[in-house]
This record gives sequence, structure tokens and C-alpha cells, in this order.
Amino acid sequence: MTWYEKLDNAIEVYLPDLPLERDVPMSRYTSFRIGGPARRLACPKNREQLVILMGLARECGAKPFVMGNGTNLLVSDKGLERLVIRTAGEMCAVKAVDETTIEADAGISLARLALFAQGESLTGLEFAHGIPGSLGGAVFMNAGAYGGEMKQVVTEVTVLTEDGIRRISAENCDFGYRHSAFSDGKSVILGAKLHLQKGDRAQIGARMAELMRKRKASQPLEYPSAGSTFKRPEGYFAGTLIQETGLKGLTVGGAQVSEKHAGFVINIGGATCKDVLSLIRQVQDQVMETQGVHLEPEVRIVES
Repeated sequence: MTWYEKLDNAIEVYLPDLPLERDVPMSRYTSFRIGGPARRLACPKNREQLVILMGLARECGAKPFVMGNGTNLLVSDKGLERLVIRTAGEMCAVKAVDETTIEADAGISLARLALFAQGESLTGLEFAHGIPGSLGGAVFMNAGAYGGEMKQVVTEVTVLTEDGIRRISAENCDFGYRHSAFSDGKSVILGAKLHLQKGDRAQIGARMAELMRKRKASQPLEYPSAGSTFKRPEGYFAGTLIQETGLKGLTVGGAQVSEKHAGFVINIGGATCKDVLSLIRQVQDQVMETQGVHLEPEVRIVES
């Protein structure tokens, strides 16, 4: 019996109400609209279901891959012979812990989280309102924008490890530029606590609206993408380097270096993972040749 047949049987017994899809194209669940079929895709409704599911996966020999909203992923055209666990959409509970602290599940979108904070008259999360990912993904990579980063507001992260559920203080999260202690994928983020400051609800809303206008004006949001394709090299901006190299509009198949913002590789129609990877390599090679700077992908490439 295959691992997924064993898993199907186990889920039927222990998690009968768990949303589960079979051989589902990952292109449905990534902002790039790219990716072949995942053997199984499950959407736990809460932390308890996720913990049980991880245990069942281990017992059945499955290789789980936990994702949030799929906004920073480039998935193989061949698909994934894995159990994909998607926290976004279902696992999104949020609550106020006290006057300045909120706690939320990993699957909640940053936009919804920022709006919840605004509703509580809490400031400090405005930068995250336009970031399209989930809280878990944002903590995983210490997401940031417009001078803000998750490390500025996260005080505690709840994770599932091989030894059980643990609460990790911010001091032990090893937050860095697009990095955290969880980037190795050895633990699963269940949720996080964030400490914010009391503020004026109207001013918070105005700031979020201002940042959204800036984002729409400068980024190619009208096309599928995974956001910024490359990390910011120390002392440089990736988009500027790519633009100065004359690569705006460079196209491979359905993948293109955006003419609006050179730091974005976009899907202009029918792009494959192979197209994007080829384009990334061309950009890396030409920027290194002309500028002497290595560009490291920020997008997370998932090929198995």
C-alpha cells in the first residue's frame, strides 16, 4: 500500500472532516499560478488538526510540506509526490491577548491580521497590510516592507517540533534578513504572538492605504508573481541592478522580467517553473557579468 493510501485511510478514521484534495494542481494555490499536481493537499481547520495530521503523516511515511498562502513559492512543473498542508484559508483564528498583544494562527493573511490590529486601535503592523502572504510564511522568512519587519512585532512563536509543541521567544527566533530559526523547515509554525502599540484607528487606516497606493504604483500586481524574485544584495537593490543591466522585459516562455519593476519576474501567460528558473539563471549570470554582484533568489523553489 502506498503512503497516500495509508494516509487516506488514517484521515478517514482520525480526521474525517479534514478538507483533503487528491492530485491537485499546485498552480491553483500559488500566486505564480505555476506548479504541477500534489499527490495530496490537506487544509487543517485549526492547530489541533494540524498537529494530528503531522503525526499521521509520519506514521504513514508521507513527506509533508507545509505552506501558507503560496505567495513566495515556485513549484516544480512535475508536481510534488508529497502531502502538502495548506494553513491559509482555514487556520486563521485571531484574538487580542491584552491591550497591546494579539495572537493568531499561522494561516491568517497579513492583510486580515493588520485589519484586526487596526480594529483594536493597535499600530505597528501597517507595513504588513499589503504583503500578500500568511502570518506563518511571514514569520518563516521574516517578511518585511517599507521599513517594517516581522521581527519588530513578533514576541513569541508557537511551533510543532519532533519533541512536541514549543513556544519560542523572539530572542530565540534568530530573525535576520528574510531568515528565521524556522527557515530550515524542521519545525512547523502553528501561530505567533505580536506586541503592538496603542494608536489612532483612523491614522492607522490612512497609513495602510498610503502604503497600498505605493505598492500598486510601483509593483506589477496585475500579473501573477511571487513578489520580489531576489533578495537585496548588501549595499545594492536587486531591481536597480537588473534594470541597469538592461534586463527589463527579458522573456523566457511565459516568464518575464517586469517592465514596471525589474525586481519582479512575472507570469505573462502560461509560464512554467522551467521558464522561470531559466529566466532567473539568465538574470543572475548577466548581473554577475556586468555588475559583479550575485543575486540570490528570495522566492522559495520547491522541486520535490
